[in-house]
This record gives sequence, structure tokens and C-alpha cells, in this order.
Amino acid sequence: MSERNNFNTIDAILSQLQEIFGDRLSLDKHVLHEHGHDVSRHDIQAPQAVVYPLTTEEVSSAVKLCHEHYVPVIPFGTGTAVEGGVVAIYGGVSIDLTRMNQILEINITDSDATVQAGVTRCHLNEALLHQNSGLVFTVDPGADASIGGMAATRASGSSAVKYGTMRDNTLALTVVLANGEVIKAGGRARKSSAGYDLAHLFVGSEGTLGVLTEVTVKLHPKPAQISSAICPFDSIENAIDAVLNILAAGIPVARIELLDEVQIDAVNRYSGLNNPLRPTIFFEFHGTEDHVAEQTRQARQIAAKYGGVEFQWAIDQQDRDRLWQARYDSFHAVMALRENAVGYVTDVCVPISKLAECFLGAKEIVNNATLPAPVFGHVGDGNFHVVFPLDPDSPAELAEVTGYHQQLIDMALAVGGTCTGEHGIGLGKRKALEQEHGKAVTTMRQIKHALDPRNIMNPGKVV
Repeated sequence: MSERNNFNTIDAILSQLQEIFGDRLSLDKHVLHEHGHDVSRHDIQAPQAVVYPLTTEEVSSAVKLCHEHYVPVIPFGTGTAVEGGVVAIYGGVSIDLTRMNQILEINITDSDATVQAGVTRCHLNEALLHQNSGLVFTVDPGADASIGGMAATRASGSSAVKYGTMRDNTLALTVVLANGEVIKAGGRARKSSAGYDLAHLFVGSEGTLGVLTEVTVKLHPKPAQISSAICPFDSIENAIDAVLNILAAGIPVARIELLDEVQIDAVNRYSGLNNPLRPTIFFEFHGTEDHVAEQTRQARQIAAKYGGVEFQWAIDQQDRDRLWQARYDSFHAVMALRENAVGYVTDVCVPISKLAECFLGAKEIVNNATLPAPVFGHVGDGNFHVVFPLDPDSPAELAEVTGYHQQLIDMALAVGGTCTGEHGIGLGKRKALEQEHGKAVTTMRQIKHALDPRNIMNPGKVV
């Protein structure tokens, strides 16, 4: 399906939007500007209006108007994504879901919760703690993102190696389709063979098939104890060999991250740390007191076989945070390397057996880069990133980095990997999607056309 850009302006529906939303409709230039970008390198392109619904019914009313008058619709969460998914390249109406922030139901026995799309992961976890539920929501992309946005982008993060991604933790959705119709997809049962798996069709659709307004997610028992550890290695090869052997030993690591020496140097400067300038693995173990102690001991023994003899670990929250500070500050540390930089974030994911080859390959690809190029990632599931602090006013830098990015994608696809492990396609990876999936993208476009024949839902993104 070819893109169309002959959309209408909001003029014909402005008065009706005003009737629905009152002072929750904004035409303020500053507000529009803030809704025309995320934290990525993509140019700001503002919508023509922003609305703040409180209910699914209000979202439905707005989308019906936009459908009738061929006005683009761009769902907006917290704006913390990195692929330009909220950029309003054809104008239209940005539907800001942040005020849809009600936790609708928590089912402790069934270990699930239903929330409005604007509820953030930290908000949900605070509510679970307040209720003494003994449960946690485990998907952690780093930012305090909205759960609707996390479902829309199929987010994951550092805990995915143990608990899975949003694909694995989403049970059901309420979705407003392109014509304003409201459907329920999925359910609270932990398995079902009833028809097409519509819920997971919308997970990862990035607002191109509908607006997610409610999400039912899995919850997990809060660990009785958590242990955090860090361990530097003399080489990337030794670090990754240690990771592979720890996983092969069946040690249920909750988080396992690798920062190269360039990234360690950046966080040392940014956070005032004194970590050795070597590739460093960050671990986290969850379980009972005895299980955590045993997991930590086993991991330490395996790490030592590969030269990781400076293994530090802690159980106390403050000490754990201190050990993991370098990982928490990674992105901000890279941005701080250059004044007024924007992040160009790559996001390949490869089979775990190819991780060492590709991580080293990534470092070789960016070896001669004219700007810093740290490599780090969620090595427990083969997902890693190169983050470039880019001068937004330099076309030469953008061209250079885009070339490196394409080489990384080529390398990942050649070994059976993917161009994006967790950040999505958005604006920046549409060609990579075709490279990865070939004719299957035609099927994706057919699905898009069937659900959104007027192409108003986040047009120009993904397919």
C-alpha cells in the first residue's frame, strides 16, 4: 500500500473536538511542539491539535471524526521512544493518553492487572506495593514509559531475559480502530485457542492499526531477595563466553548486561564513578535467600574461569544501586559526551550463539567513527545497541552514522537476527523492515489497509 499525503487539516472538525474535549483540546504552539518528537534524532514535526481524553469513549469520538474527514491520528504516550513514532509528519491530531491513568483492576490471585493506557510502569508498581500484593510488573525499558506505549512498541528492556517482553506479558487490549469502533482483543485466561490472536497483532503495531486505551498485563511474584553484581573482563570475548556459559548452566539470571570499555569510560565521567576501563558484565539474580546466594556463587565461579576475578555483589538496595549506577546512567552518559547532542540509537538483536561474533563485529564497524560509539546491551537475549551522540545540525555526521547503522543491520540479518530487538520501526527502520521480512511486508500492508483503509492511523510509520 503506497503512502498518501493528501490528508485534510483539522479545520472541519475543530469545533466538534472543542465540544468533546473543552479545555482538554490544545492548539498552543509549545504543546504542539512537544508532541511532535520523541527522544530520537528525527526532526520535530508538530500535530495541528492535541487532545487529552479521559475515557475510551472520548478516544472513539475523536477517531471517528478524524476518520470521517481524513485527518491523521497519532497516539502519544510519554514521548520516550527513540524511533520517531510520534512525529506528526502529516499533521493531524495527537491523542495524548497520559490523563487516562487509572488502574482499573488488580487481581492478586490471578497475577494480572488492567490499566488505562496512560498508566506508567512505575505507577503500577507503586500501586502494587501499596496494596501489599506481593506482585510486580516486570517489563523495564529504562524510562518510566506508559504501559500503552510499551505495548504499542513491543518494549522490553533489561529484565526480558527472565520475564519476557511486552509480547509475553500482555494478555488483553481495548483498542479503538481507525473508524472509531472499539474492540476487546485477548482476555485474562492464560491460554486460548479462540480465533486469531488479535491482541498480539496490536502489540508492536506502533499506533498504525488503532489506539490502545486499556491493557491487561501479567504480574509476577516479587522476589524474596535480589542480588546485584558487576564483573569486569579483559576482553569482550571472555565476557560473552562467561555469559553464554552462565546461561548454559541454567542459572536463572534476571538481568545480564554488558557495557564495553567506551561506555564504561562515559559513565565514569558522567556519574563520577571509578570502574575499571574494561568490558563489564552487570548481573541481577532474583529468588529466595538461599537460591540467590547459590545463583550468585555459581555465576562468580563461571566468571572466574574467563578472567572475571573482580566479581562484586551486594544484596542491600543502596549497595545494589551503587553497583548498577553505570548501567542506569548509560544513555545519559553518552549524550553528555557532546554538548546538545541527540541520540542515534541502534537496536539489533541476534541469536545468542552469534552474540560474541556480532558484538565484536559492531565494535569493528564503528572503530573508525568520528564520534563516540559505545556498545552495550541486554546480552542475555542477544540484544545490543550502539548509541551515537549526534550533532543534530550535521548532515555529514548523520550520513556517516546511517552508514554504520546499515552495516550493523546487514550483519544481524546475515546471522538470523533482527534490525530491532525492542525499539520498533517508527520512521527510521522502514527500509530495514523490508530487508528483513521481504514479501511478508506486503502482508503487513494488507492488514494495515484492511483495518485502516484511509491510512489515518499514524501514517508514514512502520509499513
